[in-house]
Amino acid sequence: MKRLILAVLCVLAVPVASSFAAAQPWKIDPDHAQVGFKVRHLMVANVRGNFDKVSGVVDLDETDLARSTVRVTIETSSINTGIAKRDDHLRSADFLDVARYPSMTFVSRKVVKNGPGSLQVTGDLTIRGVTKSVVLDVEGPTAAIKDPWGSTRRGASASTRINRKDFGLTWNRALETGGVAVGDEVEIMLDVEIIRQ
Repeated sequence: MKRLILAVLCVLAVPVASSFAAAQPWKIDPDHAQVGFKVRHLMVANVRGNFDKVSGVVDLDETDLARSTVRVTIETSSINTGIAKRDDHLRSADFLDVARYPSMTFVSRKVVKNGPGSLQVTGDLTIRGVTKSVVLDVEGPTAAIKDPWGSTRRGASASTRINRKDFGLTWNRALETGGVAVGDEVEIMLDVEIIRQ
């Protein structure tokens, strides 16, 4: 009887083990990763910026992309809009409060194919200790290539929009002519290369 139970457990375990084996870890290349953002300024123009320090891992299941997972960490102090005074303000408690919240994270919860070369990745975005569900529209991943140094790489681009107030980023200033200094909606754009480990 014990042998029968053991045999059944082994048979049931095979599909589970093979599904885990199908996913391979790919590391985000921090030298070829960019997280950009765009937000309305003074109701008349957009300000763009980047976060320069990005890391993460993609567990990529090439046989079924829906089983893939993504984990990304962004150092909030690495914000860069090209204006030092503005960047200092964005790092302050008025906005990102980098002293208390040195990083923001994204952890995927669901991956859905959205057509050829296109995915929708739903996950938890955490900024200033507040976690909200967001959906990334993803182009890719591209086909794998060998780089000149022997590593295997893929690339992907993604975008989403968030309301900054949902994450406690509420600072603003009213304008004499009406409206506010900083828009609520923030567009986020990602371009990354990943390297198979």
